[in-house]
Amino acid sequence: MRLKDIDDATFASRSARYGAERKKKRRVRTILTSIVAVVLVATLGAGYYVFDLQRQFKEKSNTLSLNLTTEQQEARPVKDPDDGSMNFLMIGVDHADEDAPSNSALQGAVSQRSDSMMLVHIPEDRSQIYVMSLVRDMYVDIPGYGKNKLNAAVSLGGVPLLLQTVEGMFDTKVDHIAMIDFDGFKELSTALGGVKVKNDIPFTAHDTDYFYPAGDITLEGDRALRFVRERKSFTNGDYQRVANQRKFIAAAAGQLLSKDTLSNPVKLYDIVDKVSPYLTFDDGLDAATMVGLGKQLSNVDPENMAMFTVPTAGTSTTADGQSIELADEAAISKIGKALQTDSMSQYLKENPPEEN
Repeated sequence: MRLKDIDDATFASRSARYGAERKKKRRVRTILTSIVAVVLVATLGAGYYVFDLQRQFKEKSNTLSLNLTTEQQEARPVKDPDDGSMNFLMIGVDHADEDAPSNSALQGAVSQRSDSMMLVHIPEDRSQIYVMSLVRDMYVDIPGYGKNKLNAAVSLGGVPLLLQTVEGMFDTKVDHIAMIDFDGFKELSTALGGVKVKNDIPFTAHDTDYFYPAGDITLEGDRALRFVRERKSFTNGDYQRVANQRKFIAAAAGQLLSKDTLSNPVKLYDIVDKVSPYLTFDDGLDAATMVGLGKQLSNVDPENMAMFTVPTAGTSTTADGQSIELADEAAISKIGKALQTDSMSQYLKENPPEEN
């Protein structure tokens, strides 16, 4: 997927070009939840059964209470009350990962590591969605524990410590948290009848006979799960994995937001029913809030979301032999300033990502 810079003129032109068609299709595009493969929130605004879908979604998804201590709460970055932008921390939990313990982070366990983390920024004018993948082996400061891999924050102190760590990296407050168990990718792909993606690098998933040829492929069930999990087959490991995760998410979003899906109540109910149990949101992010945000984001095209990996400064090894990715402090500082000033578009113009 190629990153496209969005300026006012381009946005106005694109809105005009697609506006008439979107009105005809009466789509309510809630892209935020698509980013965590929830793409479900679009279903929450789809037609006369909206309230029943919201009820089903609320009953089956999970709620996370951070229960921050007074000291933790006071240490968080302060957000300007006039700042209308929003930041979301998206956390993927992969219980099938050979490096991860088996107990569930969705149930509040703190020994589970996170397999995938994305920081999502939505500007105040709601003109774009910026999705920043965070490499899990990035060596960063974890409050109270010193230097360690980013994904170790969850095992050391649960989601609250991961939140503190990410906010500390960028000196920016995170407004909401969303988590998905990676088995939800499998269920989503099945409910959609398969997700079609363009695979750039042919590979066979580690310890399986699942071969993924280059070109257009359709992913469903366990094959979809292995596609978004795989890293050992690639020379660039986690970088290719997070790229494949974003590719799958964008493709799933496009299929869910298609007229064939949104006009099919049975299919929508099936998606909500199968995927909701794998989703966890902070207690301030309910279905009604997401539907409202989705309406504000109705002009954002999921194929043109700005998606990239936060830069790192190369690979190294710790004193105890762990392979790590060094944090690019200069890049992180620039991204932090862009988040604080709601100027991500300008940051990307000046610092275009190397990846497509």
